Amino acid sequence: MEALRVADGLWRWAAPHPSWEHWPDHERLPAEVGCVYCEAKDATVLFDPLVPAGEEDDFFRHLDADVERRRLAVVILLTAEWHRRSADELAARYQARIGGALPEGIEEVAIEGADERHVAFFIRSHAALVVAEIFWVDVDGDLHVGRSPALVRPAELEASLARLVELPVERLLVSHGKPVLEDARTRMAEALARR
Repeated sequence: MEALRVADGLWRWAAPHPSWEHWPDHERLPAEVGCVYCEAKDATVLFDPLVPAGEEDDFFRHLDADVERRRLAVVILLTAEWHRRSADELAARYQARIGGALPEGIEEVAIEGADERHVAFFIRSHAALVVAEIFWVDVDGDLHVGRSPALVRPAELEASLARLVELPVERLLVSHGKPVLEDARTRMAEALARR
């Protein structure tokens, strides 16, 4: 497992996805997927969590200690249902809720254009945007714009992307590829312009 301290109270970890080799164009994507831990004022928040296989003991030792130290509710937020990953296991372990009212300081931005639920989460205090596949970074470090195979209303997707680029994003925490930790808003706009 690769863990990265992004800022005080904001961490990103990456763990190998068990079915990476079955993804379309998987050779352009890292085998690991990103997950985010955030200390909101009123909750400990896990975004799209995946417990790393073979490293469960070490992972839970750290996460258990953080949950115990904070003594706040654990909330699990999913950018998309297909990112459920280890959400049910963690919800059972920490008596956490999946979804529902957003913790303080976290905003949801809908990614529209398909009938499936797909969102991004903006953590305003860290100027960090957590996304599923709408943005992704390839193995060469290039940022790309993705779209759901279920896209049926392209104009709605474009409006969603415009809303994301309007946010004061400094850090882009992608599920696929390395996070963008500086000047993310500019990189997002550049990725949109070269599609």
